[in-house]
Amino acid sequence: MRGGQPRSLTAAQQYLNLRSNPICAGTGTLRAGRLVWRYRASPTPLSREYAVRIGYHQGGIPQVFVDDPDLTIIAAGRRLPHVYEQKTSRLCLYLPRAHEWANCYFEEWLISDEWKGGGEHPCNATDSRRDRRLGRNSVVDTATAVNPSTDIKGALA
Repeated sequence: MRGGQPRSLTAAQQYLNLRSNPICAGTGTLRAGRLVWRYRASPTPLSREYAVRIGYHQGGIPQVFVDDPDLTIIAAGRRLPHVYEQKTSRLCLYLPRAHEWANCYFEEWLISDEWKGGGEHPCNATDSRRDRRLGRNSVVDTATAVNPSTDIKGALA
């Protein structure tokens, strides 16, 4: 442990955890400290299904994308709420405890045009880099509070 911070899990450990998690049953690749995991998710039994991709580089922050359906097409010309990138639909999960993309927030936004998922974007790139160095927000979490020493499988519950 450095500076009282628990060590982050390796990409291989994250991969094994994802493989054993029935909530995000999918397929992945693991190469040289990099992990890509793909699975399908549906917020509710009545919701559409989304193809989700998680990219993780050892020591970095996981990036979560919705590959299908194309969220920009579904949004019908409106800017997507709470994403880092519009076209690749990279979800903003900056504050894991905020559950920004959990439940049906996106689908509700499509109807109401009001984002109720909360959340927050990093102030700027400098803050984001500093947070990574300090080990903050180093795992994806859309449903439970997770710290850098835990696995990302719990984030997908």
